[in-house]
Formats: sequence, C-alpha cells, structure tokens
Amino acid sequence: MKAFINNSEVIISVKRADTFKTRLVGLLDRKSIEPDEGLLLLRCTSIHCFFMKFTIDVVYLSREMEVLYIETVKPWKIGKMVKNCVHVLELQEGAAKKISVGDIIVFNE
Repeated sequence: MKAFINNSEVIISVKRADTFKTRLVGLLDRKSIEPDEGLLLLRCTSIHCFFMKFTIDVVYLSREMEVLYIETVKPWKIGKMVKNCVHVLELQEGAAKKISVGDIIVFNE
C-alpha cells in the first residue's frame, strides 16, 4: 500500500503487520530496509529493536493516523511510550525527515 501525508503522495511502499506474528517479527528478520519502504504495525503502542541489524525511524500514530512523535531507534534499544499512540510506522533511518508531528498519514491499497 502507498502512504499519503496531508493528501500528498510520499514514495513509500508500506507493508502491514496486523497479526501477532507479523507484529512480533516486524523487521527483525531483515538485514536492511529500503528508503522507499515502511512497515505499519497496527494496534502497536511501542517497539523494541532487540536483535535488529540496523537503525530505524519510528513514527508513532494516533487512531486517526495523526503523527504524535518521531524518533530514531538504534539496534538493541527500546522506543518511547507515546501517549495516545495506537499504531507505529517503521522506516529507514532518515526517511522520516519528510514527516512532521501533526501530519495525517493515509494508507491506500
């Protein structure tokens, strides 16, 4: 699916992680993530990067897909607990520079 920020297309192809297994594994089995790729963890309020091989940008989203907080998380670190976070979008390090707190992200198949 594609991600749109404030009604403008962003070149990000997003995969959805919406089962226990896909949320649990996340990007752990990957050696890297492409600049135009993301993983949307539905019904996920926090993340960890234990066993990860690379640093990621993490975008914390509300139920309405409003960006609440953005951070960069290194391997073996834990992401923040963000108030009102319902979903998390994981991106390649540096990819979240196009996104700001308060932006609305729409995901279309």
